[in-house]
Amino acid sequence: MATPHIEKTFCTTREAAALLGVSIGTVQLWVESDLLQAWKTAGGHRRVMRESVDRLLHKAVDAPSPPAKLAAAEKERRLSVLVVEDDPSLLRLYQTKMSRWPIKLDLVTADNAVAALLAIGRGGPDLLITDLNMPFTNGFEMLRVLTQAPEAVHTTIVVVSGLDAAEIARRGPVPPGIEVLAKPVPFDRLLAIASSILK
Repeated sequence: MATPHIEKTFCTTREAAALLGVSIGTVQLWVESDLLQAWKTAGGHRRVMRESVDRLLHKAVDAPSPPAKLAAAEKERRLSVLVVEDDPSLLRLYQTKMSRWPIKLDLVTADNAVAALLAIGRGGPDLLITDLNMPFTNGFEMLRVLTQAPEAVHTTIVVVSGLDAAEIARRGPVPPGIEVLAKPVPFDRLLAIASSILK
């Protein structure tokens, strides 16, 4: 009699990293930040729930490709930019306005924080522009994760939000060193920030 096939309900951090296309360190960070569910074996090894990995992949089914490698970007004086915004019309406005900037960009967009975290886990952009109020994982949670992520250590982060200062303070705070700009999107200020990064 054939032995029935039993699908594993968990995986190692290495297996989870391979499935998500990120580093083992990023998987460990996401476990500590509750983006992934896991437990420790008696020997102290993490086991990640396969369901939580699949859920993360499902939420980020349209996750953007990682920005161009830093070496290539520096060679061509291009700036890698990731814009995170759940409003499709605003994302199109970002693409239209930024395509007219007098600097060369590798622009990637994401419509939720999970897709953004996966993209950053595969290679941090030079500039991250993000909303705060988004589905799945909100911008506040994403920023808390990114302050500990080695992939984002060289990324300049800017928040562009429709929330007022009091609401941001109540739900936040936004980590120190991150500039917070109010909507409508101040493209002139964003261009100034992008230009200063290139310099």
